[in-house]
Amino acid sequence: MIAIIGLLVGIAIGILWHPTVPLWLEPYLPIAIVAALDAVAGGFRALMERRFDDRIFVVSFLSNVVIAAFLVFLGDQLGVGAQMSTGVVVVLAMRIFANAAAIRRILFRA
Repeated sequence: MIAIIGLLVGIAIGILWHPTVPLWLEPYLPIAIVAALDAVAGGFRALMERRFDDRIFVVSFLSNVVIAAFLVFLGDQLGVGAQMSTGVVVVLAMRIFANAAAIRRILFRA
């Protein structure tokens, strides 16, 4: 329940405040969002499998975001930022779809 309230408060603040993203952060924000979605999908899968641990979820969430952003930063430094971003998104999307498939199997017993 606390997470839902936090989400609603965050959405309300975002709508009312209209925050701007600094230019230097713009390339990393979409990657961080996809990494966060991967952690949320993994957390939901763990919840459905009755093995959810909040500490593991928080560590997974933060480490996914930091590692994905670091990989994109490293790609920018090496001059292959677009390719690295694409690679990170592809890997994270594969994990999200794998978690979605596992959740679907649990829900529909298929």
